[in-house]
Formats: sequence, C-alpha cells, structure tokens
Amino acid sequence: MSLIPTSGSFLTADTEIWHNLKLAIANSTGYQRWELESLQRDNYFQNLNLEQKVQRYLRETLETLAY
Repeated sequence: MSLIPTSGSFLTADTEIWHNLKLAIANSTGYQRWELESLQRDNYFQNLNLEQKVQRYLRETLETLAY
C-alpha cells in the first residue's frame, strides 16, 4: 500500500479511494433520492454519519439487485 500525503497526515491509497468514492456516491441522484426517503421513514437515520449512510445505501442497493 502506498501512502498519500493529505493535509499534513498520511492516508493509504485505499483510504483515499474510499473517501473519494463515498463523496461521489453521496452526490449521485440515486443516493440523494434514497437519503430523502430514508429520512422520512427512519428517525434514527439522521444520526448516522456519511460513512454509515453510504454503507447502508450500498447494502440496500445490492440486496435489491440480488433479489
């Protein structure tokens, strides 16, 4: 694993890729629609951080596709 300097700290390449992927997913229209629906049906949802929301979105999307 290579190291990438970021704001005075070092992140692994995988961590940097995951960070950028999370942001890209969160900016997608599919995610944004899912997030609005989730906020309406789940009171706890607003307490989740971005990482948890994206992981949940990916899990639910894959479950739907597998069905």
